[in-house]
Amino acid sequence: MTRLMLPTALLLLSACSGGEDKSQSEDTAAISPLQKTERAAPPETTVDADMPQAADESPPKPEAETVGDGTAIPPTIRGRWALDAADCPKKPGTDLTALTIDAANLRFHESHGELARVRERDASRIVADFKFSGEGMEWERQMILDAQDGGKTLIRRDYGEGAAAGPMRYTRCT
Repeated sequence: MTRLMLPTALLLLSACSGGEDKSQSEDTAAISPLQKTERAAPPETTVDADMPQAADESPPKPEAETVGDGTAIPPTIRGRWALDAADCPKKPGTDLTALTIDAANLRFHESHGELARVRERDASRIVADFKFSGEGMEWERQMILDAQDGGKTLIRRDYGEGAAAGPMRYTRCT
């Protein structure tokens, strides 16, 4: 069984690593990454000098554990976050940049990602594969979620077809 899974996994990885036109990348916080509509330019994000740029990096590829093995999103990362802090007090459905994270799920305004595989994990960071659905579509995405500033800031980096070109900085909603 393992012999069949390795070639299949390599085939899937090669299919996801095609040359991406960065000028057509879209922010996945408010809409699904596969949706192709005209949008206003996303707000500028501040990037720390010591923070690597996701668009120029390759995602890590260590051996992974599954959620069924007891691995989950670290508690430090769980909670409600927003790209725009002004979205924090808004009620669900009107908070367009909000991201809610629990032990195994990411919930955006119009999409939902379920934790499929953990590649790396520590108390404030996870590298994982997620299976997404939203607006009648399904896709997979590898993400790095990294809590910083004592859990007040979340840096999200996406990898794969349709992924955002650079890191996104979220503020924790209280």
